[in-house]
Amino acid sequence: MERRGTPDFFLLLMTVLLVGFGIVMVFSASGPEAATQYGDALWYTKKQIMAAGLGAVLMLILMNIPYLKWKRMYLPFFFGVLGLLAFVLTQPSGDKPRSWIDLGVMSIQPAEFAKLAIIVYLATIITRKGEKFERFRSGLLPVALMVGIVGGLILLQPDFGSTVVFLFCSAIVIVAGGANMKHLFMGLIAVAVAGLLFVGGSLLNQTGEDAERGYQLKRIDCFVNPWHDSQNACWQQIQAELAFGHGGVTGAGFGQSVQKLFYLPEAQNDFIFAIFGEEFGFIGVTLFLLLYLAFLWRGIFVSLRCSDPFGTLIGIGIVGMFGIQAFINIGGVTRTIPMTGITLPFISAGGSSLLVSMMSMGLLLSISRDAGAVRDKSSTSKPNEGRKPMKKGSSRVPEHVPMIR
Repeated sequence: MERRGTPDFFLLLMTVLLVGFGIVMVFSASGPEAATQYGDALWYTKKQIMAAGLGAVLMLILMNIPYLKWKRMYLPFFFGVLGLLAFVLTQPSGDKPRSWIDLGVMSIQPAEFAKLAIIVYLATIITRKGEKFERFRSGLLPVALMVGIVGGLILLQPDFGSTVVFLFCSAIVIVAGGANMKHLFMGLIAVAVAGLLFVGGSLLNQTGEDAERGYQLKRIDCFVNPWHDSQNACWQQIQAELAFGHGGVTGAGFGQSVQKLFYLPEAQNDFIFAIFGEEFGFIGVTLFLLLYLAFLWRGIFVSLRCSDPFGTLIGIGIVGMFGIQAFINIGGVTRTIPMTGITLPFISAGGSSLLVSMMSMGLLLSISRDAGAVRDKSSTSKPNEGRKPMKKGSSRVPEHVPMIR
């Protein structure tokens, strides 16, 4: 028998540091707006602390549940999230996307939970299918259809940014699971055609009453030349760049941001990285990125060290979710890529985003306990019993790690 090991200390420490730093940045970035709108400069900070507290409880619970049990629990979780996504679409549509469900004390965003749900769902289905997953009809096609259904529900809200992250998370797990590359190429063509149709629809809707529905194309325009509409659609993008310019090399100092004083709207959410750059400068940004990269590297290390392909796929999917989301957020704020309105995991204000991030870390820490499992003393088998000696020049990649075919 084997006893479960301890969670990966480095990964746990990095999670605590990121969550704590996120609360501090929300406090710094949200004060003026919170004081004006709600009469309490700590309004956003209090909500972030509440989400962090609930997230910590969920993380500890999931960390102590053996991750293999998710092979039996994945269906209630997945279809529960699917039901919430469908329920969101029944709400009256207004000027803003129908992305939230108001619970009174807090609001939840089902699209955030859908990212984790699809990772667990795909990992379960792929490991159950085994080699059959390489086939198109019985392997990739059913999975792709389910991904398309859930992604379509998110896009109908409409929430283009979350749809992009959702599709990338799905693709990472599918590729890591060993899907046939020819089939993936065909799927990529289908997604490209669907994207062109979506852009074409946005172009047709940029006249009359539906002009606002072309906001995705406006973001592309702001990416190419933000100064052509500096007072309207591209205002946030320009103010974010001014924030980095004000920060310079060493930064203006913690709490000394100027752009958060009603120049940069929603500074505590999608554009919190701009406030961070303004207050801590190029040096602070560099150190933060190194910290985040170390966090992602450790997550990949823990995932590949797992003894079960199910855990490996979940871990790779979770790390991929964090990496893709951070890249899209930071890339959009710095105008490396067009802005899509995605939060920075652990840092941006947002209860649902933080809850899902900490739940995901609880699952990843549970996987790390498998790698640190120790053999019970009552076991009579030797540590190397049953293992074949490694031949000279052979690969050291564990056999359970899925390979791209």
